[in-house]
Amino acid sequence: MEDKDTKELGLTKQREVVLRVIRDAHGHLTANEVFGAAKDLLPTISFATVYNSLRYLKDAGHIAEISFGNGASRYDRMTHRHDHAICTECGKLVDIEMKVPASILKEAAERSKFKPESLEFTLRGKCPECVRKD
Repeated sequence: MEDKDTKELGLTKQREVVLRVIRDAHGHLTANEVFGAAKDLLPTISFATVYNSLRYLKDAGHIAEISFGNGASRYDRMTHRHDHAICTECGKLVDIEMKVPASILKEAAERSKFKPESLEFTLRGKCPECVRKD
């Protein structure tokens, strides 16, 4: 359980477990999924502790929170700028690494009249597995 990377961060045992769950995940987990996996590693952990740990880890820059407005937030081990594709059928969420021209950010800011802080693209459609089901 004592991973050198997380130990050096000076985290509590509970936060270490939550961070480990997210770093070891092969996807983008909801708070409930993080709680379930954390409970397997540390049976005494509570949902409130997991939720508070997620907020702390996000605020500290160790994880990223992905929110699409109408569903549960998901948590990502990748904290650098990247984009996502989400399946409209099964909800699968995958990372997309692509360069975004500065002209797109400038145009989006001009059209919206917003002062930009970040720009993220979300591709919505059917994943390969759901397309095969059709």
